[in-house]
Amino acid sequence: MSFTVAIVGRPNVGKSTLFNRLVGKKLALVDDTPGVTRDRRPGDARLIDLKFRIVDTAGLEEAAPDTLQGRMRAQTEAAIDEADLSLFVVDAKMGLTPVDQALAEMLRKKGKPVVLVANKSEARGSDGGFYDAFTLGLGEPTPISAEHGQGMLDLRDAIVAAIGEERAYPEDDEAVTNIDLRAEAAEQGIERDDDYEPEYDETKPLRVAIVGRPNAGKSTLINRFLGEDRLLTGPEAGITRDSISVDWSWNGRTIKMFDTAGMRRKARVQEKLEKLSVADGLRAIRFAETVVIVFDSTIPFEKQDLQIVDLVLREGRAAVLAFNKWDLIDDPQAVLADLREKTDRLLPQARGIRAVPVSGQTGRGLDKLMQAVIDTDRTWNRRISTAKLNRWLDAQQTQHPPPAVSGRRLKLKYMTQVKARPPGFMISCTRPDAVPESYIRYLTNGLRNDFNMPGVPIRIHFRATDNPYASKAKKKR
Repeated sequence: MSFTVAIVGRPNVGKSTLFNRLVGKKLALVDDTPGVTRDRRPGDARLIDLKFRIVDTAGLEEAAPDTLQGRMRAQTEAAIDEADLSLFVVDAKMGLTPVDQALAEMLRKKGKPVVLVANKSEARGSDGGFYDAFTLGLGEPTPISAEHGQGMLDLRDAIVAAIGEERAYPEDDEAVTNIDLRAEAAEQGIERDDDYEPEYDETKPLRVAIVGRPNAGKSTLINRFLGEDRLLTGPEAGITRDSISVDWSWNGRTIKMFDTAGMRRKARVQEKLEKLSVADGLRAIRFAETVVIVFDSTIPFEKQDLQIVDLVLREGRAAVLAFNKWDLIDDPQAVLADLREKTDRLLPQARGIRAVPVSGQTGRGLDKLMQAVIDTDRTWNRRISTAKLNRWLDAQQTQHPPPAVSGRRLKLKYMTQVKARPPGFMISCTRPDAVPESYIRYLTNGLRNDFNMPGVPIRIHFRATDNPYASKAKKKR
């Protein structure tokens, strides 16, 4: 992106609505409650023919530095310092307040370009607030309606005038063509067959979501990874509301990490805003490839912890457990042995899942956690050749034949892997609807052990073989 823009203003003036309008998606949570946004949320914006990086920020308020509002203000000021331009949003319908005056003074002291935006200008009686905005001394305000999309052309012109045309419309760099490996192989006459086992791409960008109960230390853990206070943290439970994505690099590999709101039991989630936060976290899980479930080591394996792990596995994501706050444990060896025993006993559907003790405060175990994430993603992307699978299937049936159902023994004839991410297998057999769950678990556990696939969801589907004499039988009738 050519330049970065920060959206700033006091609470409830429509900053997140404008952010969603510019990125073209409902990424930021929007509600009538003031102070919904707390962290910096970046996004790729497009305004007519203008492309830039946009950052949504928390509403600026006067507060002591050690309070939650004070920490939110520090995050917003950091976004202003990193941005090339600020969109200062005021509420034309309500008019100016002393907080607006104080924010205008702060932006003037920063010495960076500012575009004054008068939002909600479509409302009746907004003319007074629009003309009052001239008194801020930041130039002519641009009237818009973020909710209805009015005034976007004028906003584009104001941004171009503030940042300069050369910065707004840089010359396009030489396009880099992505090579399609499959097309290249096809040109060379190489066709993929069932015995093809692709190599794991160590350079591919990886999407990782961090989930868990409230106050488990998710944001602190990500801040320790980044080496900066990028996300808002504190002793209060439920600080994070939006699912915030951050980009960083680990051992030369690009990682997009998603911080999510803490997930409480469904019965306790009553407020609309918390429901929106949890729904946003669920979208982050579906978008991610690997999910790190953060446990509080001082109170691990609450019922909600187990439900979150089960949810991640049912969504088909690769899962890794992180036992956080390890610096608070007095007897690490005994506690770790107990946690490993409980992991195997309470999570049989994820047998062999990787679990790493970490500390977001001290940084202990973070490299081991990331290595566990990479190893789990490698397993999640694994493909096994058809020849190996059918030799394995024959051995499994010899060791433990399929049961007889209603006096007729089941026959498993052929097996192949139909997909990866997560690994999915198809078995051709007689009467697929009669295969008992116990035998499916036997095959699943065998795949985990024999092909080294711990901790990832495994899907096995059964399909009936086609009867070549079925059509002839119908003709005789």
